[in-house]
Amino acid sequence: MADIRLSAAPVLGADIAIGDNRIVERDDLALVSVATPQGGDDAIAAALQSGFGLPVPGPVQSSGQGDMRAVRTTADQMMLIFPHATPDAEPHVRQALSGAGYTTDQTDVWMVLEISGPDTLAALERLCPLDVAGFADGAAARTVMEHMGALILRLGPDRFWLMSASSSAGSFCHAVELSYRNVA
Repeated sequence: MADIRLSAAPVLGADIAIGDNRIVERDDLALVSVATPQGGDDAIAAALQSGFGLPVPGPVQSSGQGDMRAVRTTADQMMLIFPHATPDAEPHVRQALSGAGYTTDQTDVWMVLEISGPDTLAALERLCPLDVAGFADGAAARTVMEHMGALILRLGPDRFWLMSASSSAGSFCHAVELSYRNVA
């Protein structure tokens, strides 16, 4: 019998340059959601700190340590985003948190575009109803871009991660690219 092995592949493989701007699919990142059990705020805070050196992010915020980011998605849930080469990110997180939270692997559900460049804020103004120019570094929020749900995270002055459903990745990337082309 044939030995068949499956391996992860990029959703789009996007790496687009528009002038000095870039749109790159970050297919090297794992995404794991962590939900806080009822009454478990102190336990999840202690586990996140001891397991990853991260504080629980406040509303519309993220926290970072090294290559890992915790992004607040709701009052009792966050998304951990970090480089991870193999498809076993969720057990890694579950073990590090010692059962303090409910974990679910979201890596195949979401796709991440890293956008950067001098026209980034202008491009986002066309796509996003939020005032992203007012976001501090590390600010994050759920929103809608071109009728698609998204999570946006500011990494620097002209650098963001945009996350959306992998099922609509082509349409999402096209909308981002078109917005850049209209302002560049």
